[in-house]
Amino acid sequence: MARALLTRRQWENLLVNGALILVSVLAMLPIATTLLISFKNEEDIIRKPPVIFPCDTPETAFSWQDCRWAVEGYQRVLAPKPAAGWPGFKLAGNMFRIYVPNTLLYALSSSLAVVLLAGLAGYAFSRYRFRGHDILLTGILAITGVPLLTNLLALYQMGVTLRKSALPLYNDRLFIIFVYIGFFLPLSVWIAKGFFDAIPHELEEAALIDGCSPVGALTRITMPLALPGLMAIFLLTFVNVWNEFIAGYLLIARNDLKPAMFGLYDFLSQNIINLQVIAAACILIALPVVLLFLFTRRSFFRAMMEGAVKG
Repeated sequence: MARALLTRRQWENLLVNGALILVSVLAMLPIATTLLISFKNEEDIIRKPPVIFPCDTPETAFSWQDCRWAVEGYQRVLAPKPAAGWPGFKLAGNMFRIYVPNTLLYALSSSLAVVLLAGLAGYAFSRYRFRGHDILLTGILAITGVPLLTNLLALYQMGVTLRKSALPLYNDRLFIIFVYIGFFLPLSVWIAKGFFDAIPHELEEAALIDGCSPVGALTRITMPLALPGLMAIFLLTFVNVWNEFIAGYLLIARNDLKPAMFGLYDFLSQNIINLQVIAAACILIALPVVLLFLFTRRSFFRAMMEGAVKG
């Protein structure tokens, strides 16, 4: 009986692992295809019938020595030019000269502001009871169900009005950052509140008894324990801002202030027949987010697991 039960468990594990591998392969297939196209010549991309690896010859179907890999797409996206000083070149392409730095500025600024505001608001909702506490929480949750697209007309009119008013401190960068903060903050408040709810009040009370001030207990005890949740909020906001297109396209008037997704859209219109160039641009735009997740994946998954168990 025990042997039969063990065999059944082994089959269950085998089926589950096989299903996970299949889903992972299907999810990675478009990424792998884009990566392969970015390193192909145009002749190998438009061949009929198509080939997965450009490594065939008239005599052999596949040969590593005869592979025709190319970096033309990356060269056209980056457009490196010789320059004086270190590192001896500069990137003349608009994608990494204008659009990606803009997106990096918007994503970092919005994510840091959302983490700060959501952390403070989540702590207040978790630790204090005040008049309208539940109503305000319900209202914040309801706001998260309103998509950004439905507010774009009003936000566009606000941007036009503010632009015409010639305010001394106004610019489109500041406006789009505030739009991103306002859109991603409500859900982040609920995430932060959930993590603060899981931290026992007794830890702060013990710190207060030991002579720590309320602010000291918050910064030295509570915030470090809630750091995985705050890291998850930062990553989710950063990725959503990085991948956002429609708000950056409509709410920013000047092209030199627009984000990377607009740069990809503009690049697509100029290189509609050069698939290797478009694929290289897609890979380069996705690379910063991939690297960010590679370096912070442990904190992110730890936050997700703690949120699932504690919630």
